[in-house]
Amino acid sequence: MLEYINDPNDIKQIQPEDYKLLAKDIRRFLLRNVSRTGGHLASNLGIVELTMALHLVLDFPKDQLIFDVGHQSYVHKILTGRKNGFENLRQFHGMSGFPKRKESDCDAFHSGHSSMSLSAALGMVTARDINHTDETIVAVIGDGALSGGMAYEALNNMARLRKEKKNLIIILNDNKMSIAENVGGMSAYLNKVRTRKEYVEFKGNVEQSLLRIPGIGKELTTILKKSKDSIKQLFVPGMYFEDMGITYIGPIDGHNVPLMVDTLNRAKQLDEPIIIHVVTKKGKGYRPAEQNPAKFHGISPFSLKTGEVLKKSDNPSNTAVFSDTLIKEAKKDKKIVAVTAAMPDGTGLGKFKNHFPDRFFDVGIAEQHAVTFCAGMASRGLKPVFAVYSTFLQRGFDQILHDVAIGNYPVIFGLDRSGLVGADGETHQGIFDIPYLSIIPNMTVMAPINGRELSEMLKHTLHHAKGPTAIKYSRGEASSLYEDQFEELHYGKGQILKEGKEAVIIAVGNIFEEADKAEKILKEEGYEIGLVNPRYIKPFDQELIMKLSQTYDKIMIA
Repeated sequence: MLEYINDPNDIKQIQPEDYKLLAKDIRRFLLRNVSRTGGHLASNLGIVELTMALHLVLDFPKDQLIFDVGHQSYVHKILTGRKNGFENLRQFHGMSGFPKRKESDCDAFHSGHSSMSLSAALGMVTARDINHTDETIVAVIGDGALSGGMAYEALNNMARLRKEKKNLIIILNDNKMSIAENVGGMSAYLNKVRTRKEYVEFKGNVEQSLLRIPGIGKELTTILKKSKDSIKQLFVPGMYFEDMGITYIGPIDGHNVPLMVDTLNRAKQLDEPIIIHVVTKKGKGYRPAEQNPAKFHGISPFSLKTGEVLKKSDNPSNTAVFSDTLIKEAKKDKKIVAVTAAMPDGTGLGKFKNHFPDRFFDVGIAEQHAVTFCAGMASRGLKPVFAVYSTFLQRGFDQILHDVAIGNYPVIFGLDRSGLVGADGETHQGIFDIPYLSIIPNMTVMAPINGRELSEMLKHTLHHAKGPTAIKYSRGEASSLYEDQFEELHYGKGQILKEGKEAVIIAVGNIFEEADKAEKILKEEGYEIGLVNPRYIKPFDQELIMKLSQTYDKIMIA
């Protein structure tokens, strides 16, 4: 069936009896391609039918579909004429693994970070009304994104849409069934009744009629409202949203295309904000992903037969070195605690949790809270370590500055995926940490060039830090380069690893390996180049810089 899908409108020609066949073809396509290139698999396997339903109801590119985080947009890309792009998914000059407006006019809003879709959607609704257009706007959020505070800021602001009689559809993609279990026939009945425009008008007419009754009208209206709310509390698990002024529908089966199409069409007719709670199975259709959805959330190339990653090396990753060192030190020091923002596996802290469940804290996708949470623990003598992807820590910049640095609390930030990250693209590059952390008072910033140095930096910081410290390390395998020349760490001091004559290269962190390659190439051409590992980005070793400036005419910094 997939061979007939080459345009956003092609899916509308598919007959309902063929929906299951198309869904099966899409999953085969995803497995065949993502197993080769790597990427976000489990979430996309789980959202196949939901995305099909959205494409059957919406009119692309006129209507606007926003994916929160964006990693679950693969099926949307397939259905909007980008099948061929999967040959080079997440490759250099290839198709992005996230929505990208430059890639297609069917991508309404770029994304890559979490909890932003509702704010963007609300902005689009406002623009729609000011521009006097009539497109449908839908935001798809889930996969933990509702643990981010920004989503609740948007929900709070969104309540005004009911008074203004403006439509906005939110799809809550619940792929863990963590919000509520399906309540069966009553849920289906309430959904159908409550999404009929006639019912919405009827509710308003009854209340207006009661208010006109002399003397007791207002009291009867209050009694009616209380009775209605009491009944809804028994049957409707979405009262939280209802209380915020957002009509709740669900939970409904996210793998039932006709049901979702019917629900979406009804929701489009309402002049109010609606949240449709859709229950899906993460990893659906591929047993290894169903059994271990966390492993297949974002995965490197793997064997379709076994589900095992095709490893390039047996050497430990920087993430593993950091995690293993933290565990060893935590065995000796009960004040060490570890914090993650919904990424225990990606940051390696899952192993820490197994050893010290009482000293491990997953705060959800809430980097701002995580930073200040760490500050609070540090203020009372604990040694908090917040392991986080570099690109995500920037979401907590104000908290680092105001809540950590001003108080000079010894919070340790393990900046995973620092530097260029490649496949995840522009939204995930860890290239901004040096400039934004360097301007923060009391902050120490360190960058190891190999696995041993990473381990020693973490140990040194755990036992000697007097204020906040960030240790930045790259994605992938830990280097063993120059490990045999390791020297004891001294605060703010760098290390000369190779003397030269014509010039010297000061190379920070993982880029040191490239500097070493350059030195070898230049040596073959007759040049003697020095190599320096600064170790500390802040404070920078000024004494060393002065010495180098007196020794070399040319100093290169990488």
